[in-house]
Amino acid sequence: MSRRAFAVAALSAFTMMPPASAAPKRDGGGDGKGGGRAASGMRGVWLATVANRDWPSKPGLSATRQRAELITHLDRAVRDGLNTVIFQVRPTADALWPSPYEPWSQYLTGTQGKDPGWDPLGTAVEEAHARGLKLHAWFNPYRVAGHADPARLAADHPARRNPDWVVTYGGKLYYNPGLPEVRGFVQEAMLDAVAKYPVDGVHFDDYFYPYPVAGQTFDDDTAYDEYGAGFPDRAAWRRDNIDKLVRETADRIKQVRPGTPFGISPFGVWRNAATDSRGSDTRAGVQTYDDLHADTRKWVRESWIDYIVPQLYWNIGFAAADYAKLVPWWAEVARGTSTRLYVGEALYKAGDPAQPAAWQDPAELSRHLTLAGRHAQVRGHVFFAAKDVAADRIGAMARVVADHYGQSAPPR
Repeated sequence: MSRRAFAVAALSAFTMMPPASAAPKRDGGGDGKGGGRAASGMRGVWLATVANRDWPSKPGLSATRQRAELITHLDRAVRDGLNTVIFQVRPTADALWPSPYEPWSQYLTGTQGKDPGWDPLGTAVEEAHARGLKLHAWFNPYRVAGHADPARLAADHPARRNPDWVVTYGGKLYYNPGLPEVRGFVQEAMLDAVAKYPVDGVHFDDYFYPYPVAGQTFDDDTAYDEYGAGFPDRAAWRRDNIDKLVRETADRIKQVRPGTPFGISPFGVWRNAATDSRGSDTRAGVQTYDDLHADTRKWVRESWIDYIVPQLYWNIGFAAADYAKLVPWWAEVARGTSTRLYVGEALYKAGDPAQPAAWQDPAELSRHLTLAGRHAQVRGHVFFAAKDVAADRIGAMARVVADHYGQSAPPR
């Protein structure tokens, strides 16, 4: 399930998963204890700012209040034995730092382009480091807006100055990944933050080409006509566009801030085995290779990225996409590469009454860590997301901490 929706309700709509045909199996760790490798490595949390998902709690708060809420999230991470915060600093072609390329985010003040009176990214880096946490800067490359009206963007927004860069799709605005000038611009905009701040990582989420919307077409005909020659079809050209973004970003990070890891957190299914024999034993309605034109398996096998965090947002035994089958599949993909494998965990599902019975059990996530700990390639976990860490509705996070995070782990 994609976690990067503009509203929490939209998250479930993106999965397009068939319903489970059987009750979840309870293999994978009994009571969840005995996490083994979970005691070391990545212990991360995503801190989402899009639509004020996690922070700030609402737009328009004072700088003092915003800062206090941010500090509370960092303190909670420390309290739970986490070591890394992945902070969303460019949610919609905007910025949570003073950027010369893009406007201030509307999620700070309620008005895109309005100076909030402080520097959230700079503060987050400083305060995270003061607490022994690592801070990864999380960027969304191509999303422009959660609406389809360019006139609602800040007057000097690059998307308004360059309307030919923008595609309207599914009621939202996106930059066109098929335009070389767009690819160059989004890299400049993102790397401005990497150059200015001692971030401990650079992070992309799961949005490349947008998730499919039934009955709609992503209109990149003009770009394909100009740049698509030599490719067998449009899908291959689109995948090459995203490959270029990933390779070029990785190379430029090495130039701008050497030694800074670059990671990506894709939707958890590359391809189903029924589509491709190399794929996972799943029946997912979304496949990143085919639908988002993101060849996530290739990025790992070619060691283009330093780490990958597939969003394995399903319970053990879920028929369409079983956590217990996806973890070993990803472990095998990472085997023999220099790409570190972390697992994205759906803390937000724990205790949600709309979710299957497995998610009403506080031990479900602890079992995930136990199961993953049997695979040497799994180097840690990242939890979605900070608001859910704070709320911990049914004590699932507390159970993870008790069962697996009894000893401190150095940031990774």
